[in-house]
Amino acid sequence: MINHIKGNITYKSPTFIVVETNGVGYHINISLNTYTQIEKLETVKILTLLQIKEDAHTLYGFAEEVERNLFKHLISVSGVGPSIAQLVLSGMQPDEVRAAIIGDNDLAFSKVKGIGPKTAKRIILDLKDKLVKDSGEEILALSPSNNTMREEALSALLALGFQKILAQKALNKLLKERTDLKTVEALIKAALKELS
Repeated sequence: MINHIKGNITYKSPTFIVVETNGVGYHINISLNTYTQIEKLETVKILTLLQIKEDAHTLYGFAEEVERNLFKHLISVSGVGPSIAQLVLSGMQPDEVRAAIIGDNDLAFSKVKGIGPKTAKRIILDLKDKLVKDSGEEILALSPSNNTMREEALSALLALGFQKILAQKALNKLLKERTDLKTVEALIKAALKELS
């Protein structure tokens, strides 16, 4: 297993880079998410995952461990290969992918070319429990409107400097226990009381 490669970027595109180290140029497939993080760099230490098939050994590269872990989870889903996993991570930020899976939001995947409703539902079904277990979040079956409210409230709380896990737990608790919270503002105010 090649964990990472460190060297000079000799070629760069939104879908792959070539990293030269010790005279060897490695062709590494990347997502748009990784590309935006390394776009201005000349040298890089890129995390990798090697996929071995009968006809090819393919390297996939990631700027962050979070993205590599998500990629591993995605390719474990039946019918989702590395190219579809890369499309998902090019069309959405890793946090958005996790939020969509944990929040049962299959519509979020509709903006990714090549992901139909069936594939989106399969990804959520296969990965929800694993991602919740990884993050320590509670599973909440939220309606689409509650899910949007939760995401907007979470963004506001993060902007105010609260830790993500604590903010998520507070919002999950409030949405489960209080049906009177109908607006984002009300939810944020209640969460601020919960977190203070």
